[in-house]
Amino acid sequence: MNLKNIAISLSFISMIILGCSAMDAKTKNDKNTKKLSNYDYDKEVFLNRKPGIIDEMWKRNMSVKSIFSFLSKAKDLEPKNRLPENIPDLAEFSKRTEGVHSIWFGHSTFLLNFEGKLILIDPVFSDNASPVSLFVKRFQSPVVSLENLPEIDYIVISHDHYDHLDKETTTFFKDKLVTFITPLGVGNHLKNWGIPTDRIIEKNWWESHEVDGLRFIATPAQHFSGRGLFDRNETLWASWVIQSESFNLYYSGDSGYDVHFKEIGDKLGPFDIAYVESGQYNEKWEEVHMMPKDSLHAYKDLRAKKYFPVHWGMFVLSKHAWNDPVLQLLDMAEADTKFVIPKIGQVVKLNDEFSLNPWWK
Repeated sequence: MNLKNIAISLSFISMIILGCSAMDAKTKNDKNTKKLSNYDYDKEVFLNRKPGIIDEMWKRNMSVKSIFSFLSKAKDLEPKNRLPENIPDLAEFSKRTEGVHSIWFGHSTFLLNFEGKLILIDPVFSDNASPVSLFVKRFQSPVVSLENLPEIDYIVISHDHYDHLDKETTTFFKDKLVTFITPLGVGNHLKNWGIPTDRIIEKNWWESHEVDGLRFIATPAQHFSGRGLFDRNETLWASWVIQSESFNLYYSGDSGYDVHFKEIGDKLGPFDIAYVESGQYNEKWEEVHMMPKDSLHAYKDLRAKKYFPVHWGMFVLSKHAWNDPVLQLLDMAEADTKFVIPKIGQVVKLNDEFSLNPWWK
């Protein structure tokens, strides 16, 4: 086995099994005045609908057989060449609009112009998505640098894992007038990094924040959290719904498949578009990351008009080929599924018809 495969395997173990093992300070939650149904007050941790599901996954994946499988060779984990990308006209993108436009930066990072307000989702612009720079390196440099981004109004975080909450990226916005919207407890990381408290909004599942004609709703996900060896599930993980009077958008964050997708679709759908986790999967941890068939089921449960696959195309966190998510989704989906799969940096207008261009081949 070459050093590259060893590094990938070790980073995989760190990110998936150790819960993104990290060097960050341990974060404790503030006492909440309202009794939370998804919180264990004795253990001081947040809970999934099935409370023991992560412990079961942990035990299964820490077997000798599983560890050796992590170290096995795998093909095409990364693209052989630089992925095609579009350099977006950010000045044009940032103009006041009555619609919703988006730019995908790879993995789960994307920028929205939501009726004139700029919303950045799970921004990771660092060279790697790991506490150790050797591991989980991005396929290629960001198509747009942090310094060249337009003035952002809101940053939405789904959970505190390194491929969704990046310290270097976050602290770039420390002195900028941007509001962070996060699940419960994640704000403590931000405060530790110097983000002012008055620019942090934290929500539990089904709670909402209304501002500027927009409504941000934290919705359930089946996942876990932690940036260190001893802070597992001390912060909450969530999916998000963003609504206006005219548009309704869903972002899954990270999640295994469960009944919450149908519940969200029934309560808050149908959605104009769903950004659904669609990569870095493995049957050994399908409790917290969906297989392609599960992602398609989630999309149907959500009753979304369009399917935008995310959580692929920039980092290696699993053992499948880098483009396997899209190949499987397109092969398994029903003919009327409307996929939106743009190049990195390509501007997508929600109201426009999207024509698939198989750049991933």
